[in-house]
Amino acid sequence: MHSFFSRFSPGAGTFAILLAVAVPLLASCNKEDGTAKAEQAAADTSVPVEAVAVSRRSISASYTGTATLEPESEAQVAAKISGVLLELMVEEGDQVKAGQVLARLDDENPRLNLAKAQASLRKLENDHRRANEMFERKLLSAEQNDKIRYDLETQRATYELAKLELSYTKITAPISGVISRRLVKVGNFIQVNQALFQIDNFDPLLAVLNVPERELNTLRADQVVHMSVDSIVGQVFDGRIERISPVVDPATGTFRVTCEFHDKSGRLKSGMFGRLKIIYAEHADVPTIPRSALIEEDGETAVFVVIPGSEAVVAGKKPGNEGSVDPATKPKNEKKSEKDKTPIPAWVAKRRVIKVGYGDANHVEVLDGLSEGDRVITLGLSAVRDGTAVQVLEGVQ
Repeated sequence: MHSFFSRFSPGAGTFAILLAVAVPLLASCNKEDGTAKAEQAAADTSVPVEAVAVSRRSISASYTGTATLEPESEAQVAAKISGVLLELMVEEGDQVKAGQVLARLDDENPRLNLAKAQASLRKLENDHRRANEMFERKLLSAEQNDKIRYDLETQRATYELAKLELSYTKITAPISGVISRRLVKVGNFIQVNQALFQIDNFDPLLAVLNVPERELNTLRADQVVHMSVDSIVGQVFDGRIERISPVVDPATGTFRVTCEFHDKSGRLKSGMFGRLKIIYAEHADVPTIPRSALIEEDGETAVFVVIPGSEAVVAGKKPGNEGSVDPATKPKNEKKSEKDKTPIPAWVAKRRVIKVGYGDANHVEVLDGLSEGDRVITLGLSAVRDGTAVQVLEGVQ
């Protein structure tokens, strides 16, 4: 039995071989575990941010403002004589033409006055004809003949006035447009100059902007204007600048820009609140970044660019070393342990001053300071400083 176990027991040489194999494996495991822990430590101390890449797009320079729509022309239809309203021929919302009859007043009294004036006129015409015959025969003095002639002219004017007053019993539209308000009812007694209707001409509709003086040289007549209104969601109406006031109001420092819109669909109405955008210049296919990436401080425009952590080390600024002991002051014989070494993060934020051009509500044009492919931080800027280790999440352009 002893001889059997002695035959199969490992000797000193076998133990040496096993030891030689196990030690490197153990060291390798420790090294891999240390690397994983270092990477995990770097990730734990990184600031999560969102970043997007510089992209090319068309971008325009524009002025935006708000205004209330108003008609190009409007009129209040008023009565020129008094009387009872007998008939209404239009209602609110009806389209009318200039000269169209809108309502009718009681015309009995004006008609009688016209008949009376006409009878008096005929009598004086006969008197004047006989007076002329007598004057030619020298049976009537010139003074008497002139008096009859003057009376005839006065009566002719009275007749024309009576005829005009009779025509006023028909209320007509002074302009073409839409009946926006009816102010009376059938049977009402109408006084002279009392308003009966409001007519608005909605073609075109005007939007008047009060624009700051600094935009005086950028806006001009016939530039395209885009407008949206709160009550018509998802539709943009196109118009143009109809005229620009040549003077600046010294009290407000603004000038008036009148924009006009022709809406064939009839959906735009007077009094609507419009949001206007006037594009006065455009650059096509230029590098742009989201406006949320911009940092305005110390009179400069800057962004935080995301770069690999290894590039930051090569540049001489190792992230996470702020506040550590200067290596020159440490004893030369002191060695760093693996746990004392600062891990290198995958990504680092680098502040970069840039120059911007045109911009809209969401993006700005980059003239200098960035290249295509650079990624700028758009979310999490408040927690980032130059050299901060970051964990990058892809943002939305």
